[in-house]
Amino acid sequence: MRIGFDAKRIFHNSTGLGNYGRDVVRILNSRNDISHFFLFNTKKSNRENAVPMDKATIVFPKGWLWKKIPSLWRLLGQWKQINENNLDLYHGLSGEIPYSFKTNRVPRVVTIHDLIFLSHPHYYNLWDRIIYKLKFRYACRISDHIIAISEQTKKEIVKYFKIDPNKISVVYQGCHALFKTAMASSKKLEVKTKYNLPESYVLYVGTLQDRKNALNLIKAIHGTQQHVVLVGKEKKYAQKLYAYVKQYQLQSQVTFIKDANLEQLVAIYQDATVFCYPSFCEGFGIPIIEALYSRVPVITTKDGCFPEAAGPNSIYIDPNDPVDIRNQIEKLFDDPEERAKIAAKGYDYVQRFSDEKVAQNLMEVYQKVL
Repeated sequence: MRIGFDAKRIFHNSTGLGNYGRDVVRILNSRNDISHFFLFNTKKSNRENAVPMDKATIVFPKGWLWKKIPSLWRLLGQWKQINENNLDLYHGLSGEIPYSFKTNRVPRVVTIHDLIFLSHPHYYNLWDRIIYKLKFRYACRISDHIIAISEQTKKEIVKYFKIDPNKISVVYQGCHALFKTAMASSKKLEVKTKYNLPESYVLYVGTLQDRKNALNLIKAIHGTQQHVVLVGKEKKYAQKLYAYVKQYQLQSQVTFIKDANLEQLVAIYQDATVFCYPSFCEGFGIPIIEALYSRVPVITTKDGCFPEAAGPNSIYIDPNDPVDIRNQIEKLFDDPEERAKIAAKGYDYVQRFSDEKVAQNLMEVYQKVL
């Protein structure tokens, strides 16, 4: 099987959508029934070794116009090169399929990660909502099959785009293999020393932006003895967090980390006492999977996609209520046996997101389309 991927995010995005694309290629690379990958990339990148390249070809724009405006090539110009490479299937990994002016013979699959711009539009400006809706709706309608990364996302595709649910398969995501391997004690101590982390702490991992709700987590530990570690890129919303920490003199209880590499992140997870993810909305919630593989008990939002990711034994809270978040954190810190039990059950649950199961589910979609 010769598969083409929209690979812009693989080579130019360091987090969510990029991680998804890199994991798909990595997971499928060992499959004997896939002979070659064609990675359609807008321009050169220093991430070209981020995926296995033993049976992959990177496809760049051809022609002066497409090279000059690669974003336009990604939208309008890819089909000629898709057809030239005799693909068996093309997979849009991040909600987009190139616009086609004529019927093309290559079957199409698209992954939709979330429709938060429709379900929670106040987090997006008007122009972004218009563009995303046009792109995603077109991709859903033109594709032969749709992959939703959660049941929650599948429901929203049906609701907002009126797509037949039989055209949609839920294929959950996994996470990087490093999270599944115990980190050496010396490495964890090195990372703990580098970031001056306390012996025990509540961990949050994710971009510091409004919808991920880190402020209510900081409010939850205000007035307690607990320490929270926030790992992630900072958006404008982060200034609210810094202002709250300064106002209530919580500098000794809050650590911000925005430069951790993958190994350091794994060490931070594995040394955490509790993982708390009070996000208002997600497509799935990969940090939850990373925490479960790290054998850390999870506290997260009670509605939406979060129970799909965290499973029946994690702790669920109202993300709007810092008191509820505080109470659940304090309960876990006060009961080491309960923490260990929840972590063990969470680790058992997360095995359903193993590389083998993700690969099997992806291949079932591809075979269905072919």
